[in-house]
Amino acid sequence: YKTTTPLLPFCQTLKSSFMKKVITYGTFDLLHHGHIRLLERARALGDHLTVAVSTDEFNLGKGKVCTYTYSERAHILEAIRYVDEVIPETNWEQKITDVKEREIDVFVIGDDWEGKFDFLKEHCEVVYLPRTAGISTTQIKSSLSES
Repeated sequence: YKTTTPLLPFCQTLKSSFMKKVITYGTFDLLHHGHIRLLERARALGDHLTVAVSTDEFNLGKGKVCTYTYSERAHILEAIRYVDEVIPETNWEQKITDVKEREIDVFVIGDDWEGKFDFLKEHCEVVYLPRTAGISTTQIKSSLSES
């Protein structure tokens, strides 16, 4: 059987059309086991996990100063087995565009954001995951500054 259509691109297109895609957003500074649990649970909801990481400029606009630069945080996340892709988060409004353009099926975020992203429900499933008790970047930074 001969075909004029290259088989590999065709198979990749076919696979991606059946793949359940998940996305989450965050700063991911001072990575800790709570972050890893979030990424693990988010990835378990689908076949492909995209992590949108807040850029340094976006964080400054929110009044946040990170210990690690965007590129360092992105590099760390790319090394985690649950993460398939890392993209920059540059503004609050990009979520709808990301969901549509990347054909996202599930948007996942911590339950401290409960209800704030319900507007995405017309485009994908929205899941608020419980935070890991007893750990946060804020808590780590506070503990380090007391030392």
